[in-house]
Amino acid sequence: MNRFLFIVLGILCTNIYAQNTIDGKVLEQSTQTAIPYATIYLPEQETGTITDVNGEFSLQLSKGTYKIVVSFIGFQTQSLTVSVPTEDHLTIELSKSAMEMEEVIVSTPFHKLQSENVMKVEQKKIRDLKASGALTLAEGITTIAGVESVSTGNSIGKPVIRGLSSNRVLVYTQGVRLENQQFGDEHGLGINDAGIESVEVIKGPASLLYGSDALGGVLYLNPERFANRDESSADASVNYFSNTKGYSTNAGYKASSKGFKFLFRGSLTEHSDYDTKQYRVTNTRYREQDFKAGLGYLSSNFKTELRYNLNNAKLGLPEGIGIQSTAKTPMLPFQNIDNHIFSSKSTLFFENSSLDVTLGYLYNNRKEFEEEHHHDEDEEEHEEGHDEEHEEDHNEHEELEAALNMKLKTFNYDVKYNLPALGRFETIVGVQGMSQMNSNYGEEILIPDATTNDFGVLATSHIHFETIDVQLGARYDLRAIAIENSFDKSFNSFNGALGFKTHLFEKITARLNLATGFRAPNLAELASDGTHEGTNRYEIGNENLANEQNFQVDLALEYKNEHIELFANAFYNKVNDYIFLNPNGEFIDEDPVFLYEQQNATLYGGEFGLHLHPHPIHWLHLESSFESVTGQLDNDDYLPLIPANSLTNTLRAEFNSKSMKNINVFIKLRSTFAQNKVNTFETTSDAYNLFSIGAGSTFKIFKNDMNVSISATNLFDTAYVHHLSRLKPDGILNMGRNVTVGVTYAL
Repeated sequence: MNRFLFIVLGILCTNIYAQNTIDGKVLEQSTQTAIPYATIYLPEQETGTITDVNGEFSLQLSKGTYKIVVSFIGFQTQSLTVSVPTEDHLTIELSKSAMEMEEVIVSTPFHKLQSENVMKVEQKKIRDLKASGALTLAEGITTIAGVESVSTGNSIGKPVIRGLSSNRVLVYTQGVRLENQQFGDEHGLGINDAGIESVEVIKGPASLLYGSDALGGVLYLNPERFANRDESSADASVNYFSNTKGYSTNAGYKASSKGFKFLFRGSLTEHSDYDTKQYRVTNTRYREQDFKAGLGYLSSNFKTELRYNLNNAKLGLPEGIGIQSTAKTPMLPFQNIDNHIFSSKSTLFFENSSLDVTLGYLYNNRKEFEEEHHHDEDEEEHEEGHDEEHEEDHNEHEELEAALNMKLKTFNYDVKYNLPALGRFETIVGVQGMSQMNSNYGEEILIPDATTNDFGVLATSHIHFETIDVQLGARYDLRAIAIENSFDKSFNSFNGALGFKTHLFEKITARLNLATGFRAPNLAELASDGTHEGTNRYEIGNENLANEQNFQVDLALEYKNEHIELFANAFYNKVNDYIFLNPNGEFIDEDPVFLYEQQNATLYGGEFGLHLHPHPIHWLHLESSFESVTGQLDNDDYLPLIPANSLTNTLRAEFNSKSMKNINVFIKLRSTFAQNKVNTFETTSDAYNLFSIGAGSTFKIFKNDMNVSISATNLFDTAYVHHLSRLKPDGILNMGRNVTVGVTYAL
């Protein structure tokens, strides 16, 4: 044991004091003038610096190979690889670009800029999603082309990527796989956007990188970064939402020294029932509390970070239009959910390679409280003027026992070794796994007590040629499910991926990706036997279900110059043994009985658009995108919950003045077309248009930055029903006009 500790300490301490200095200068390509205050960032080490007034910088690094990313507003981001030690003085030239600065993509294994990536990945800053007036993270991601959300009011939303959702879309947060009983239609993300910096979306099978449940894609949430070395900062923000009379607040602090760094952030959100043009939707109110904390350490050849997130949400479950109120305490029925996420990410840097170890422990406790006796709906419909005493009586929850009480405990691990570069090859090998236990403590049991164990092994390479980049990989997975007092099942799958990126012409980039993915049946599909509240159906599982297995072809074309960007992304996705619910015509306890069945399915469509930055109007942006997806079973029935086609046009202006900076104004029109390609048990949806406007700016107050923003969504108070709303079968409208005012103050 002592010998083992000695070896580990030796690895950690090697080269810790062998520092080398590299110097460089950042210039504007066309004029060869210096660029002061450009950002120099080392993504693997999560550290960096900025250039001085002469455009020069200096870094202290130990021996090894490093990726350096250089960026500045108004210029195209550059990345380069540097071997240390070196006697060369780096000269980095940036060319002007009207497009936004690029960020390193974290969700793909080689951590490249999107322009260098073989796989097409969408990335958005959370601050931009919030500036559009989104109430929640689930609503914000719908501004990304190809991404939608299955919603239950405002509080519950599940991501939909190109028509696939639920367990077919994997969510990662703090670098670990999020497990929060996402099998249920009425189960949301359980993640608050406070303390999240950006979101990345992989559209299509990502089982090679993430295993089962990444058949449809990945939603990857990047937590906020620690403070730069020897810096500290604090900020607080508040947002008010006129429609729900709601608010969200958060405050955080972070600091960093030479080696250690830490941060923490807390938030509180409350909303009353959302309003439509005709009524408030009863019991869509909710309250959410969130706390995030992180501790990190960085040396020359080792970095580690520990993060923790606690999220408590009390969510009303709407059952119809009843009491009209602006109270914020949920009525019966409601959910009370506690979600704990512990994560550890560590990297050992060797001279030309590195080892990444990520560990996670998640504890999810979901409770649902229900009424023992329901009132007659006719007595409650559109009741107005109910006094506070009635509502308080209706909300006496303290002595209630949870009808449904499920606890899910998950431990997962991800170990990857980045091999030394071999000529044109970058290669990663790794193992991933998960151990999960589901337990029931309530009177109702939707899914049985069970234990699930996953194990996967993978290898992937990125090959650089002069005119083309190739990425390929293979993976094997094994999943074992043991259901208490019932049966055991095991599933396995081989999967692979092959991608190409090349420049067809000087300004046109083409990406072609072919990938397989799989999803093992979840516990609900295998062993359900009960009524799902909120869905009003009795579900019966099928222990004979097989893996879902898919193959997708994805073609992405992109034209980009200094003032215009055009893109076209098309996909064809074949899913074998697609699992779906089908009614058998029977009823249990007055609820229709649904059985889980399988049939092959096909999805196809794409996203198309442009981003125009006209010359010489450098402050103006015109963005337009169209998205479409069609899904069908082999018997020609359409798949349920397929988003309607939509077209989004945004006119945006960005500029600075003497007293204010980052002034931005936008006007957006989102046109959603009629959805007539529906499943047998769905109804069609009408077309509608939603108009939004907003503005924001940053200025100095007491020598510190204050950002103020205001936006209005559904400005004309349009009455509409979104096709993916779970309230649609009852004809309940989505939210009407909402004005959001936000203030953030940095200390």
